[in-house]
Amino acid sequence: MGCLYAQESENFKEEVASITKKYDSLWNASKETIVFTGSSSIRLWADLQERFPNHQILNTGFGGSQAYDLLVHLDDLVLKYRPKKVFIYEGDNDISDKKRPRQILSVFNDIVTRIHSTNPNTEIVLISTKPSIARWKFKGRYRRLNRRLEKWANKNEHLYYADVWSVMLNGRKLNRTLFIEDGLHMNPSGYELWYQALKTYVE
Repeated sequence: MGCLYAQESENFKEEVASITKKYDSLWNASKETIVFTGSSSIRLWADLQERFPNHQILNTGFGGSQAYDLLVHLDDLVLKYRPKKVFIYEGDNDISDKKRPRQILSVFNDIVTRIHSTNPNTEIVLISTKPSIARWKFKGRYRRLNRRLEKWANKNEHLYYADVWSVMLNGRKLNRTLFIEDGLHMNPSGYELWYQALKTYVE
């Protein structure tokens, strides 16, 4: 299984290299850094830095990634920037790929352990998985994963859970106006809700 995972993560080498090359010139090592990382919902957040002008924000999201891919590329995407805070969005593609919440949480634990072994005071915000039109049939699994992430975060120092699931619903139904044509990724209205849900954790 590990061999298969490693092979899959090789697919992201070029994208990760491209991200690190971009920040080689943009990143100011003398300033406090906040890293947002994870799958395409992070990667496609185009105005992330503009949303938080008083902070140095690095967006190291890489599309199609799962939690294990982040673990493999953690040095390049997170640790090299010595961040004060890290926001992580993974689990969405894992659930779609039929991984169990328990498996996903185990990888999250490895990620958090690695970050805290470098700096135990780094604040890590686990962004809940989001609902979407394309994957609404998996909503039960997404909810189970979110419950586990929240419970885990509540028990650990410097670990936080940010809920973006609830804000994307109208009552118990999905707010379908928040998505682009593919039914999976968000339009600016969706990102506005994310901004509102996450800004207190940034500040």
